[in-house]
Amino acid sequence: MGGFTFVDIYATKGIEYLIAAVFFVGFLVLQYFLMRPPPRKTETLPQGQGRHLGTFRVPDGYSFHQGHGWMKAEGAPGGKSGPVRVGMTDFAQKLVGTVDAVELPPVGSRVEQGKAGWSLKVDAAVVPMLSPVSGVVTAVNDKVLRSPEILKRDPYAEGWLFRVESDRLSCDGRHLLSGKVAVSWMEDSLRKLFPAEDAALGPVMQDGGLPVDGFAKALGGKRWRELAMTHLRVDDEDLA
Repeated sequence: MGGFTFVDIYATKGIEYLIAAVFFVGFLVLQYFLMRPPPRKTETLPQGQGRHLGTFRVPDGYSFHQGHGWMKAEGAPGGKSGPVRVGMTDFAQKLVGTVDAVELPPVGSRVEQGKAGWSLKVDAAVVPMLSPVSGVVTAVNDKVLRSPEILKRDPYAEGWLFRVESDRLSCDGRHLLSGKVAVSWMEDSLRKLFPAEDAALGPVMQDGGLPVDGFAKALGGKRWRELAMTHLRVDDEDLA
């Protein structure tokens, strides 16, 4: 009887050790999933609407300048010239934050691709942006002039800025990004601003790891305008 009891004790201890080991491994797995940063997903939107990169939308049918302006042709596809709409990307409006006022080029004036085309007034600072296309301005969006908050709500449709009659559409188009190339470029812009290994970005991220509006201010402090202009590709030559 005593020998039988001795064997039972060791068998019981073995089961306890096994249960403890399973519990410990399970705890480590749970801790890993709770502590790791959430992935930044690129999700496809309904057909024709493009993609979301975190909180940034990259719609189909638009061509993007690396200064974060966009253009959308309104004439026959493949033309060497024609009417286009111009605006700013969702990335740009979240970079600078709430826009207090917009200054657009007057109708009849000429804009040049890669040169300052319009400017944003944010907290008394002026942030210029580059035109994605060359041509003569034929119309401006009065709604945006009266209500700049439209840019936050819808920078691609309702929030277009001005129309241009482009005389070098096919040439300008070679320097613009669209489709998968535009998505890859936007992902790279995000990586440069928000490297995954940087633990000091908590104040500029919402729950779920997404950038807050006006994150240039959170990252750049008093020099936020310089940071914004760097990522919008604006320099002194562009302002001349």
